[in-house]
Amino acid sequence: MNKRILKNIDWSILICVFVLIVIGLIALYSATIDNDLNEFRKQCIWIIISIPIMILAILIDYSIIARISPYLYGISIILLIAVLFTSAVNGATSWFNIGFFAFQPAEIAKVFVIILLSSVIVNIQKKSKKDINRPLNLAIILGTVLLPIALIIMQPDYGTAIAYLLSLILILFVAGIDKKYIISSFIILAILLPLMYFFILPDHAKSRIDVYLNPNLDPRGAGYNIIQSKIAIGAGKLFGMGLFKGTQTHLGFLYPKTTDFIFSMIGEELGFIICGLIIVVYVILITKAINIAKTARDDLGSYIAIGIVGIFLFHVVENIGMTIGLLPITGVPLPFVSYGGTSFVTNFILIGLLLNISARSKKNMFTS
Repeated sequence: MNKRILKNIDWSILICVFVLIVIGLIALYSATIDNDLNEFRKQCIWIIISIPIMILAILIDYSIIARISPYLYGISIILLIAVLFTSAVNGATSWFNIGFFAFQPAEIAKVFVIILLSSVIVNIQKKSKKDINRPLNLAIILGTVLLPIALIIMQPDYGTAIAYLLSLILILFVAGIDKKYIISSFIILAILLPLMYFFILPDHAKSRIDVYLNPNLDPRGAGYNIIQSKIAIGAGKLFGMGLFKGTQTHLGFLYPKTTDFIFSMIGEELGFIICGLIIVVYVILITKAINIAKTARDDLGSYIAIGIVGIFLFHVVENIGMTIGLLPITGVPLPFVSYGGTSFVTNFILIGLLLNISARSKKNMFTS
């Protein structure tokens, strides 16, 4: 690896990722010990696969990746369309199942959508940063993201769609979108949300919202998971019940304990201290990513970095929020902690891009 890149990399980000992975592996080991450690072994394999991919994402200058992003974006759109014709799993057509390998295109598409979106905005702003506020240019920018979001909603996968939307909002904010558009969007959203609830959302989505507001409406059905999650976290108290000793985890009450509700499992067995540590590590990671966006050598790097912040911020807040009952359940994984192949690879690529931008940032640029 280039010595200059090695010297400039923000190693604290990798330390944060390492801490999260270790905690995640410990939790997975405990959660899967009753199931021949199947998912634990697979997660170890995904880590080994993801590391060289991350290194590649660091080495290739992000401006070069941006040049080929239209082709990668096009492939992503094709995959998002194709996955709609697959067999539904848990009510959603989100996965390609190829033997023992399952692939979720909406996850990996995050990378290409963020890079293309950033590239499109940079091209629009070549003459003036204010050009982003022209209606036609804004329509092009929104169309770039709304197309994959629409396809993801059709699966349906509302959680992932919201992650894309948050990235879009942060990138537009950093790019200097006019405040009138922000205010108008909030007004439109306030009007549309009730209409969507009553006339657009399917019954299962409405049920999730209703149960979020009152889990006891259906304690043995839609409210079951969140009730068990709260019991698990509460049972852990300060120091936890100990590894392999969680009753909710090992007696089958907490589900799915390796993906959506792994934070609950950690709370039960390792306690509030470790849960607090996880949150602190995420805060450091996201803060570092914001700093990378601030110090990037160009607008392209800033937009990509802040888009990545949006992805991580949503996943962390939503996953932890839903396990403690503060947010509706959407089924998004906890980055670097939850079990998941495609999400793990995607998160490593996003970290690789952050380190890529960090290594070439203004504050660290070498003079030839």
